[in-house]
Amino acid sequence: MEKAQALLISFIFLASGCLNSSELDDNDISGYEWWEVPLEKRYLMDLDFSSWRSTLPEKGVYNWTGPSEYFVEVDLPIEERDIGYPEDPLMHVALWMPDVPPGTLVPVIATIHPYYEFAGSNPNTIPDLGIGQWVLEEFVPHGYALAQISTFGSGKSTHCQDVKGLGEQIGIQAAVDWLGKQPWSNGNVGLMGKSYAGTTNWEAAQNPSPHLKTIVPISGSIGVREMFYRNGSSESRAMLYDALYEGATAGASTDDMRMCSDDAIGPASPWTTYALAEYGGDQWNDYWEERYHLQDVLDNYNGSVYIVWGLQDWNVDPYHAFPTYQMLRNKGLNVKGIMGQWGHNYPDQPNVHENMSSGYGAEAFPKVTRMDWSIELYNWFNYYLKGIGPEPQSQVQIQRNDGEWHVEETWPSVDVKWDLHDVSTWGNLGTVSSSSSITLSSQPLESEVHISGLPTFHAQVRANSCNGGQLFVTMSDGTSGLRLGHATMDLRYRDGGYEAKSVTPFSSYTMKMEFNPMDVVIPEGHTIQLEISDAGEDYLPSTCASAGVTLIEAEQPLSLPLIDRSANDERWFEVPPWWETQ
Repeated sequence: MEKAQALLISFIFLASGCLNSSELDDNDISGYEWWEVPLEKRYLMDLDFSSWRSTLPEKGVYNWTGPSEYFVEVDLPIEERDIGYPEDPLMHVALWMPDVPPGTLVPVIATIHPYYEFAGSNPNTIPDLGIGQWVLEEFVPHGYALAQISTFGSGKSTHCQDVKGLGEQIGIQAAVDWLGKQPWSNGNVGLMGKSYAGTTNWEAAQNPSPHLKTIVPISGSIGVREMFYRNGSSESRAMLYDALYEGATAGASTDDMRMCSDDAIGPASPWTTYALAEYGGDQWNDYWEERYHLQDVLDNYNGSVYIVWGLQDWNVDPYHAFPTYQMLRNKGLNVKGIMGQWGHNYPDQPNVHENMSSGYGAEAFPKVTRMDWSIELYNWFNYYLKGIGPEPQSQVQIQRNDGEWHVEETWPSVDVKWDLHDVSTWGNLGTVSSSSSITLSSQPLESEVHISGLPTFHAQVRANSCNGGQLFVTMSDGTSGLRLGHATMDLRYRDGGYEAKSVTPFSSYTMKMEFNPMDVVIPEGHTIQLEISDAGEDYLPSTCASAGVTLIEAEQPLSLPLIDRSANDERWFEVPPWWETQ
């Protein structure tokens, strides 16, 4: 009897296995709704790759109306009011609404920036080609409202343009709060945008409205000083940044007379920081502090964050994303990241990605383009703005420079192992100045290495006949010549960060340099090369470039964060092969 029962049970299990064999088939996704398909199986989906951006597999059912226009009154403190030609501070909002049944409340996806009606661009009543048009096509038909908002001093918004300052922050926060309080709104607002339109996401989250539930900053700087300075090294565009943005308010009207209180110190701050930091020129006023957004976000924001960045972005460097990602996670927020080898772009722009240069993303093409990104955001917005579906998982999807994607619970990964090299053994050291540089090369590698994180180089240097100096270090595959990443530092900021210290000529110092985020592979037998110069790419030369600094005869430690991911590691995943249909 017991033997018969055992045979019967075995038969049932076998039959069950046959009936549910599709669950064991790695290539079968028929048991999923399109939005449920796991990341590692999306490459099997029959997606539409014919559109200008990534599209949702299923179109929404709602038509839409709009735009309608509104002005939001903002209560600004006296010190943030216009000087010269005061006006009531008003934020201009253009709104598109889905034609939902009466009584249906809808959430809002908003984008905010100063580029509407700037330098000949469209007003905010025309969907922009960054976020607006795409959201209107893909998300509004699924029951979302779209809002396009001009920051103060741009478009039809009044007031002066307080570039990323407190006045601008308050205006953004007021517009978000207004959207969440409208009678048609379900009370949930999400922000999304790239570059300046990504920075406004962080600004909104500094002192957030309770209606702000999620932000999707795409290459949006966490602070103004952080955008233009890396360990004290100054980008050339920093010098005229504030003055150029103030030009956005210029016109043949009273606009020319609108002035913010910070307009007097804004244009001067980059110059005093570059030339006089060792004398406190970087701290003579609170201009930079007022425009550092991240700390307020950490202190005050309780929503979710989806960070999007290009690892080859030279406009807003990816060091803004790390360690920001983990800092937000440590606060207890749900944070997701997607980081591909694109530049200052969106993840789903193949016509842009195909123009990348070698060493700056070209080797990752065509896998760099994520035509499933709309699905990513559909699930994200559904949960945080509509309360539909499971909570998205905190993770980082990151792409290696050869095009391969892997997903990590955090990044840099917790299983990073640091590999230490003394580069003083790689070649002759010497002086780095405006007229001289150093090239150092390792021995051939005994095995392939996967650098995944932010390498460090603690350069031992001597200042020469000047109270400063700078190093710009480019790391390359010395065998193929492929650029891998870079680091830069001003000697006055030798401990890293944003605190300047004086330099005594002919004294020795340790420059604690950190590279930009890198996810790169170097094959077995290849070498690692460091080219060390005074300046590079778009950074200004040091104020002591002619004298330079000298790498002294001492240990010069380069530390590489390495991970080991075998070919069959479950963290690797394929992306939808859009290129096969071209």
